[in-house]
Amino acid sequence: MLNQSAVADPLVDPIFQALGDPNRRIIVERLSRGPASVSELARPLPISLPGVLQHVQALEASGLVRSEKVGRVRTCHIEASALSTAERWIAERRRTWESRLDRLGEFLDEEAGQARDQHPPPKKGSKS
Repeated sequence: MLNQSAVADPLVDPIFQALGDPNRRIIVERLSRGPASVSELARPLPISLPGVLQHVQALEASGLVRSEKVGRVRTCHIEASALSTAERWIAERRRTWESRLDRLGEFLDEEAGQARDQHPPPKKGSKS
């Protein structure tokens, strides 16, 4: 059983939870190209403007997005530092697994070498 305290990270959990929704990922993808109004974010999405605003609010709560309202227009911006936090978390996991897989590969190479040493190939022309 996994020890939950060993895998939970209060900095990245809200980020990954927010990115778990495909509409939010579309919003983040769009904002990665530059700021956009909520209306602009809503155009490609199959949901209502109030629905998009709820997604923006969830992204703001996670720290991935910030917005500012000027008059009637709410403009959203990506928060690169939150993406960097998630990226670091993923990179740490990748390094751990790459190291483990490298060690496994070395072990398997050693095992294969020992098996070849124990069972040399038959000589040409001899019957086995």
